[in-house]
Amino acid sequence: MKIGIVGLPNAGKSTLFNALTQAAAETGAYPFTTIEPNVAVVPVRDERLERVAETVDASEVVFETIAFHDIAGLVRGASEGEGLGNRFLAAIRETDAICHVVRCHGAAEVVHPEGRVDPLADIDLVEAELLAADLEQAEGRLERVAKQARAGAREAVAEREWLEAVVAALAAGRPAREVPAPAEAPEAPRLLSALTSKPVLYVANVDEGVDEVPAPVAERARATGARAVAISARVEAELRELGDPEEAAALRAELGIGEAGLERVVRAAFELLDLITFFTADRGSPAMARTLRRGGTAWDAAGRVHTDIQAGFVRAEVIPWRDLVEAGGYAQARERGLIRIEGRDYAVADGDVITIRH
Repeated sequence: MKIGIVGLPNAGKSTLFNALTQAAAETGAYPFTTIEPNVAVVPVRDERLERVAETVDASEVVFETIAFHDIAGLVRGASEGEGLGNRFLAAIRETDAICHVVRCHGAAEVVHPEGRVDPLADIDLVEAELLAADLEQAEGRLERVAKQARAGAREAVAEREWLEAVVAALAAGRPAREVPAPAEAPEAPRLLSALTSKPVLYVANVDEGVDEVPAPVAERARATGARAVAISARVEAELRELGDPEEAAALRAELGIGEAGLERVVRAAFELLDLITFFTADRGSPAMARTLRRGGTAWDAAGRVHTDIQAGFVRAEVIPWRDLVEAGGYAQARERGLIRIEGRDYAVADGDVITIRH
């Protein structure tokens, strides 16, 4: 799962990146401190997996991971190449979702590129540049596909009609994600790779002591189907630098901060992408967490383990993680009849421990 951290220069992107990953990306109170995207892969710790691993005597614990991409700040005119516009936009296309850092703090020592602190105006500026970039790309793609459609190929005709709807939406200021993919050309969205097709998580970079998303940002998220969380990137970075989780937790409690920044962002990202987690674990083998789209089947889960296992799928042995832990292991769970045999169409539930027979 790749999350691109984006926003205006000095919004707090690299500070948030450091807080989330401890990767020590360069930060500064001036534009374009980040030029090449910083990338860090961080484990998504899950207490459920740790308890499963202990119960079955697994050899090690392997958490799911998220790759955070800290991308250079965008400025007005980026879609036309201003600042680091073209490189910025290319980097976003490589991610699964956008984490849009919005400045909501009033620290005077940090210069705002537009000369004022206005979260909604910042959101509008960034999203206008993404829309403009998508419009140019969609118009170019439409021109190429229209030539193919003249030959009467059904898929090309369907893609042309979809692209026409996308161009109309973008020109009206609406994102590409609002135009459903055509049934007869399901690959069309992937081929376009629109920036505004990606789900968005707004991270309100707030002042110390603030623990709620400012109302304007929260309302924008609700109106657009996005998610929003509030984080003081500076405070989170300072807490990370302590290096002592217990001391950091005590300071969070003192400051009235309920969760660590990484936990908030990860939870919101999972909700945004509609992901669940299932586990595979056995004695002497690694206990592993794997993500799956909500509604995914045992067949899909087998593919997340290995394509060869998916190809030879016979059945799935399934038990909720808590039932396995409370039973004390697989043998005891079988004695109690807690392990179910499921076919390839079984809809995997969050927290299932699955053994694929193939």
